[in-house]
Amino acid sequence: MPRPPDPAKRRALLDRVRAYALRNGLTDLSLRPLARALGTSDRMLLYYFGTKERMIAEALALFERRPLLRVRTALETTGSPTDPAGLRRFMEELWRQFGEPDVRAALPLYLEVMSASVLHPDRYGPVMRDIVTEWTDLLTSVFHGLGMNRDQALTQATVLTDACLGLLMAPLANGHWAQADTAFHALLDALEPGWRIPESTRTSADSTARTAN
Repeated sequence: MPRPPDPAKRRALLDRVRAYALRNGLTDLSLRPLARALGTSDRMLLYYFGTKERMIAEALALFERRPLLRVRTALETTGSPTDPAGLRRFMEELWRQFGEPDVRAALPLYLEVMSASVLHPDRYGPVMRDIVTEWTDLLTSVFHGLGMNRDQALTQATVLTDACLGLLMAPLANGHWAQADTAFHALLDALEPGWRIPESTRTSADSTARTAN
């Protein structure tokens, strides 16, 4: 019976695969040159990961600097924002994280994978759908915590998720990061008034929640 893959070696390979992909992109990425660069063989990579596409998807998912992972940890530690001002600070901190050098350096690779998942769903699977869904679900829970019903929370979360993705991706093409930053804060200016929940609505929602519990 063959030995199962060594988890520590598998994780170390994923970190090195991600670093290689960040340097070289996906367009011409093939297993043999990748394996040579990592000091292993293409057969060993397939043994650990099954397919090149699964390997790349896992390497990105385990990127500890991903803002999604850090935001989840922050929410678990400090709790969700409780008012529009707190939500704005939360979103501004999230946007700041996307500007950190190591995160920004990873954005082109994410864009490549997301595009490939749309054009060739057999290669990278539903990567783009999963990224959008994760962010939308997280922000929906944050808006729901402000007192919005699920439909309102989902709508606001969808606006923020989709708009932020666009504001992150466009500067990869034109390099206008300062303009994107200004646009992001203008977006918050436009949306923040709609995050204020009338007290009567909040009270009703709180009563419904207590009754359900």
